[in-house]
Amino acid sequence: MKKAILVFIFDGYADWESAYVSSELNAPETGYAIKTLSLDKEPKTSMGGFRVLPDYSVADFPADFGMLILIGGNAWMKQLNNAVLPVVEYAIERRIPVGAICGAANFMAENGYLNQIRHSGNTLEFMQDQAPHYRGNQHFVEEQAVCDSNVVTANGTASLEFAKEILLLLKAKPETAVLEWYNAHKSGFYRS
Repeated sequence: MKKAILVFIFDGYADWESAYVSSELNAPETGYAIKTLSLDKEPKTSMGGFRVLPDYSVADFPADFGMLILIGGNAWMKQLNNAVLPVVEYAIERRIPVGAICGAANFMAENGYLNQIRHSGNTLEFMQDQAPHYRGNQHFVEEQAVCDSNVVTANGTASLEFAKEILLLLKAKPETAVLEWYNAHKSGFYRS
């Protein structure tokens, strides 16, 4: 049986930020299946207009899942997603990997999860502004995506790098295959 990868969605979520990683992890040859998680089971509409019915709510998520992926969207800045915190805590306590990109990285910073590990985000200044309780500035790395201690963080322009780090962390494919996939998508068929 495939292990669920929970992608947290909400009204206005940044659908492109999980597109690369979701399609790769949901491939038949991996041991994973993408499932959506939300605060409730009502349909959610992404920034791009995709209407999705969540598989799980924060009240009924599966106990054994492979990773929690938190993607960006304006709701993080308005603190509308705070009720996902118990799921994040559940994952962190059990050393289940967590990925956070864009505004979701600020959420992780605000709640203390990035204070002691290397991490990235949109910018250090933006993270400090959006996460007043953040105390990990000495561990902030100006890179597209960073993986440390089972936590992957990325800035909002790094959906491809975010996917690469997650695929490597989960060992979803051999490292050479992941790097070939990444380089092909990063460089394309033709170079200007």
